[in-house]
Amino acid sequence: MKQLPRPDQNAKNIPKEIKAAFELISEPLANVEERIRAQARTFDPAVEDYVAYACESNGKRLRPALTLLSAGATGGINASHIDLAVIMELIHAATLVHDDIIDGADLRRNQPTANAKWGNTISVLLGDCMFAHALQLSTQFKNGEIARRIASATSEVCAGEIIQTQRRFEFDLKVTDYFKIIEMKTASLFAAATELGAMLNESTPETTAALHAYGLKLGTAYQIYDDCLDIAGEESKAGKSLGSDLGKGKLTLPVLLLLRDASKTESTRWTRAILSGQELEAVIEATISSGALASAIATASNLLREAIDAVEIVPPTPFRSGLQDLCKSMDRLLKQFE
Repeated sequence: MKQLPRPDQNAKNIPKEIKAAFELISEPLANVEERIRAQARTFDPAVEDYVAYACESNGKRLRPALTLLSAGATGGINASHIDLAVIMELIHAATLVHDDIIDGADLRRNQPTANAKWGNTISVLLGDCMFAHALQLSTQFKNGEIARRIASATSEVCAGEIIQTQRRFEFDLKVTDYFKIIEMKTASLFAAATELGAMLNESTPETTAALHAYGLKLGTAYQIYDDCLDIAGEESKAGKSLGSDLGKGKLTLPVLLLLRDASKTESTRWTRAILSGQELEAVIEATISSGALASAIATASNLLREAIDAVEIVPPTPFRSGLQDLCKSMDRLLKQFE
């Protein structure tokens, strides 16, 4: 079975274009990193260590990077963009704390999850604290619309997780419903990062809308990528528990395509396997051998091309190229499975 690498900018196998995009924003991104770590010290000392652990996981910082690249592409990076990037990452980190509880995951980025260390009760409250803190920070922007958009994106993320949890083991889930879920739970935060990066620069409505479209398409493609990782990944490389989507009844795009295109006999077999938690390896192998995985990857590739086209409205700069190169590099990582 082929293995899908995870797009972490610290990984040795990351494409040079992604590294170049991050180098464009290395100084402000370092500032963001310092500010993220400093957030823990604003909490009560009894809570500080929990927040620090959740924030200092050395993750990809992809949402802050998108905020900064969008800012650079639409006029320049200023102090407000640093604030926005910090908020985006705090919200993301809070969602991860809650995701790990829901999934019963023990590992993330090769470290024990918060729930593995301290249990679900503290972890739920930790995620709540981080959400609340991020929304409190968002009230500092002079333009009240920024805070409203951040709150709206946060609400969408949480609502998307609820809907996904509701619809676990729903084997007749439509592909259109799957896309609605992942746009809410993942892509909405990507879209907020890129849209608000432009909005803080007082970009035209057309440019702001284009950056929103870019983030939504990239975020959707990224979630499909992550879903493929859960099917065909390797835990030691991914740094988190894999196979949890299938085991927990989350019907991701590759599995939905397998069930949709399978014969009635095969579909019944795969459905029973997922319900029982038995023969999951056979389901994974079928997802790959049937072409369902490849079809999911092709769908993500189309979204990435659309994201590249969306930002053509922005004048050509290294920052616009950085946004587009992120898509091109992710597309190449996906194409290795064709």
